[in-house]
Amino acid sequence: MAVKGTVQAPASKSVAQRAIALACLANGQSIIYNAGNSNDCLAAIDICKKLGAQISGNGSMLTINGGLVSPKETLNCGESGLSIRMFSAIASILDTPVTLTGSGTLTDRPMNMVTNGLTQLGVKCITNNGKLPITVQGPLVGGVAKVDGSVSSQAITGLLMASPYAKSDVTIEVGNLSSRPYIDLTIQIMRDFGVRVDKLPNDIYHIAAKQNYRACEYNVEGDWSGAAFMLVAGAIAGHVEVINLNPKSLQADRAILEALMIAGASLSIKEGSIVVRKASLKPFDFDARNCPDLFPPLVALAANCNGQSRILGVDRLHGKESDRALTLQQEFGKMGIKIDIIGDLMVVNGAGINSASTHSHGDHRIAMACAIAALAANGPVEIDGSEAVNKSYPNFFDDLYKIQIDN
Repeated sequence: MAVKGTVQAPASKSVAQRAIALACLANGQSIIYNAGNSNDCLAAIDICKKLGAQISGNGSMLTINGGLVSPKETLNCGESGLSIRMFSAIASILDTPVTLTGSGTLTDRPMNMVTNGLTQLGVKCITNNGKLPITVQGPLVGGVAKVDGSVSSQAITGLLMASPYAKSDVTIEVGNLSSRPYIDLTIQIMRDFGVRVDKLPNDIYHIAAKQNYRACEYNVEGDWSGAAFMLVAGAIAGHVEVINLNPKSLQADRAILEALMIAGASLSIKEGSIVVRKASLKPFDFDARNCPDLFPPLVALAANCNGQSRILGVDRLHGKESDRALTLQQEFGKMGIKIDIIGDLMVVNGAGINSASTHSHGDHRIAMACAIAALAANGPVEIDGSEAVNKSYPNFFDDLYKIQIDN
């Protein structure tokens, strides 16, 4: 199936969740533009309402009057890993117990990365044998927290965002930080809302206490992780322009441009949009340790490169909505693409893509990867559980249908 046309990148749920949370903490009225309507974003809105913020509007424009009070009920983060890690820290500003839970595979994810940092800063934490639900009770005292950043940066994001409301200054010493772009993104958005984070050598961050977030107008940029699938669609099946993308974004998944260039795709980078055209693709080597969410579109790209592509960063895939390394191996195997996993390395053996019946495993990025791969298949590809895309990109299949043309 060939593709040709223009689509708008979905709102970055990663940026939107951060902005909504900070608007909840800020004094006054904030306007958030282009927050989108992903399930993760809707969960963040619901949580902030329960924490005392007054929120009206829709995905195009949210009006948020900040407020932080002890919630009367459990905070449900849905399936959002960022929300559970971010709002656990924010709730610890309060001096009353707050319980947070989630659904789907989030209930199986370990919460130790959340509790380790918070307890060092004086917060009481109770979990269900290291899993959800989690109950936190502040106040956030302050001091020094030494945390491991090798698995995820999301708990560090939560600590950073809550730290201005600690009783005393906070210093966060991060070891083995593997997702630095996400931390830089958090710090930038905090700055946009009026709070300063001092970055010291060796991944040490100092946050002065008694700072306050300021209400502001904030425009959520397009999502590079969702747009990556459409960009890969252009590289393997035709000509696609994705608008509402910032080429200078701090989002880690902007690195898809580098992968496309290495693979030989034809790229045109404009102010606010990216154009990708089909070209003769070649196998590529790529380090995805700082951008693990790119693995699914990278695998779809590699499947269309005749030869072995090598993607580094498998260790970052085990705590996602599915165990993405094994899920990609299984579902692309159904389509005739052999994937080998060697420690932290994934080797994708590009070849012809076969018609198959696949399953999303409830993982939005797996559903999208199978759909993009299907563009070059020799027959239909069925995707059971395709509704999983609602987590991050509800309009994905509408956009994909819009750009498809008859061969």
